[in-house]
Amino acid sequence: MDLDDTLIDELMNRVDNRFLIDRLKEMVAIKSENPFDQEPVVGFREKEMAEYYAQQMHQLGMEVSSREVRPGRPNVFGFRKGTGEGPALMLAGHLDTARTDGYPEAYNVQESDGRICGRGACDMKAALAAYLEVVRLLNQGSIKLKGHLYLAGIMDEEYQLLGSQDVGENGPRADQGIIGEPTGLSVCPANKGRVSTFIQTFGKATHSSVPEQGENAIIHMATVIQAFSGYNDALLKARPHPLCGHGRFNPGVIRGGVQVNMVPDLCELEVDRRTLPGETQEHVYAEFRAILDPLTRENPGFRYHITAPTWLVPPNDISANEPGVRSLLTAHEKVMGQRIQPAAFPGGSDAPHMGFPTVLCGPGAIAQAHSTDEYVTKDQLTSAAKMYIHAVLHFLG
Repeated sequence: MDLDDTLIDELMNRVDNRFLIDRLKEMVAIKSENPFDQEPVVGFREKEMAEYYAQQMHQLGMEVSSREVRPGRPNVFGFRKGTGEGPALMLAGHLDTARTDGYPEAYNVQESDGRICGRGACDMKAALAAYLEVVRLLNQGSIKLKGHLYLAGIMDEEYQLLGSQDVGENGPRADQGIIGEPTGLSVCPANKGRVSTFIQTFGKATHSSVPEQGENAIIHMATVIQAFSGYNDALLKARPHPLCGHGRFNPGVIRGGVQVNMVPDLCELEVDRRTLPGETQEHVYAEFRAILDPLTRENPGFRYHITAPTWLVPPNDISANEPGVRSLLTAHEKVMGQRIQPAAFPGGSDAPHMGFPTVLCGPGAIAQAHSTDEYVTKDQLTSAAKMYIHAVLHFLG
C-alpha cells in the first residue's frame, strides 16, 4: 500500500508509552551481562534475554528464529514479511550488557523523574523496546509493507562482537540496517574502530642486590612510554575524518615483575588505539614499530614484541546518502522539529560486521552507558519509537 504523511503521523501519535516502559523495565530486570572470557552462568547471560525477546516477537506475529553463536549465547531474529516489492530493513540491537561491578542498584529497576534506570536501560534495551513498539503499531494499523522487516537481538557486542560477525557470515541479510546504540537520537553513519594490544619488553632476571647482573624490563618499558609521549599530538596533526575526527591512543594497563627483590624479565603495556575509517591493524602496528624500532638501535639490549590484538573492532563508515541514513534524518526532523547533520558515534559498534550498510541511531546518552547510574529518559524512548516507525514506513512503505 502507498503510505501518505497523514497515516504516518497517525501511527506515530499512537505510540503507547506504557507498552514501551513496561517492555523496557522487563528487559532491564533480565541479567544479560556479557561473560567475556568466562563461561556464561544461568541467569546472567544472553540466553534468557534472547528467549524473552523471541517470545515478544512471537506474540507480535513475527516469524521467529535463532542461531546459537556460542553455547548458551544465541542471536535471535523476528521476520515480518512484506510484499517483496521493496528492500529489506533490519532493526538490530545487542542483548548483552556491561558488567555491574560496583553498581548495587543495577537490577533494581526504577521509574522516576522521567527516567528508567538500571543496567542496560540505554545500552541498549531502550531501542529493543522501541523496535517491538514499531511492529505493534504496524500490526495495529494493518500495514502491509512493500519490503521485509527484520528485528535482531545480537549477542556479545560488549566484548568481541561475535554475534554481528555471525550475522555478516550467515545472515539473515537485509539491504539496510539500523542499530539503536545510545546516540542521543543523533544519526551516526560512522564510528571509530579499535585496535588494542600488548607491547612487551624483555630483560634478564636476577637478585635485586646485584641489578647490574640482570636487565630490567620495567626500565625498558619506561623508555617505551616516553617514546609514545608525543603520539597523540601527532594523531591530532594528521588529516581528520570528516565525521570521526582524529585517532586516539591510550596506554591503559601495565604489568611487570614478580616480587620486589627480583629484577623483572618481562613487562607488558596494554595500549588502546582508536582508529579512523581506512585505518587497519597493519596500519596501526606499522605506526607502533616506527616509534619502537629506533629504541632497538639506540640500545642493543632493548627488545620488544607486539602481541596479537586483544581487541580488534573495525570502524564504520557508510555514505550519508544511504537510504537508511536519509530516512532517519527525515524522521528526526519530523519528530524532534529540527534538521540535523550526520554525526559520528564515539565508540565501537556491531555496524561494520553486519554485511550491509548500517547506521547508528538510538535513545540515551553514551555517558550513561557502562556507568553506575545508567538510565534513559522516557521522552527519548518515546521519540525513538516515533523516529523508527517514521523511518520504517518511509523506507519500506
